[in-house]
Amino acid sequence: MRQEDKKKAVALRYNPSQDEAPVLVAKGKEDIAHEIIRLAKENNIPIVENEPLVNALIKLDLYEQIPPHLYEAVAEILAYVIRKLEE
Repeated sequence: MRQEDKKKAVALRYNPSQDEAPVLVAKGKEDIAHEIIRLAKENNIPIVENEPLVNALIKLDLYEQIPPHLYEAVAEILAYVIRKLEE
């Protein structure tokens, strides 16, 4: 299996009253990725699969704000998540 074929997952937090931009709060590959996904499902948090975005975000340090060049992609994800939570 190639390194890029391994399962990856990240989790973001965005609280507009406290965060200037979304913050990476969890990241991992394989077992950790599966645990991130399990916890999201368990807590009814919508999951979005976007491999290019995950590959970019997983390079960040934990609790680092996302960089400006990813704002648009993350904004689309957050809009989707908000819509799903309101259903």
